[in-house]
Amino acid sequence: MLVTVVLVVSTAAEAVETQSVELRTVAETEIAVLDREGRPELKRVEASRVIPGDEVIYTIYYSNTGDEMADHVVITNPVPDHMTYMAGSASGDGTAVTYSVDGGRVFDVPGELLVPNGAGGERLATPSDYTHIRWTLGAELAPNEEGLVGFRARLD
Repeated sequence: MLVTVVLVVSTAAEAVETQSVELRTVAETEIAVLDREGRPELKRVEASRVIPGDEVIYTIYYSNTGDEMADHVVITNPVPDHMTYMAGSASGDGTAVTYSVDGGRVFDVPGELLVPNGAGGERLATPSDYTHIRWTLGAELAPNEEGLVGFRARLD
């Protein structure tokens, strides 16, 4: 049985500690197409319909729309419902990336995240346990400066 899911992209990402940073989230998939010479290449298209197992590329574009430098910019995005974060896919130039396994309350690097193991103890979290991703910009964001961060997730 083939199940199709329609993705609705919202601005789930939020910028923390600054009022002048605007965010825009885009969800895309990659399809194989032939270039002018007949060679296959991957092209990104809007992820309007995906089926279980499809990979979605989330890109969060950020921009300082204010008149002053924005500092301590932190962008937090949940891993969408029914999606599994793809290990090692979070990216963003000049950012520190951390993850949450508890709905966005606590963030840390992968090697420090623990989840219950079902037997009364804890185990090291895996990417499938991640509920949120956080990017912390390493420098101030000048007026009109923009950039992007992103990640990939698979529809369960």
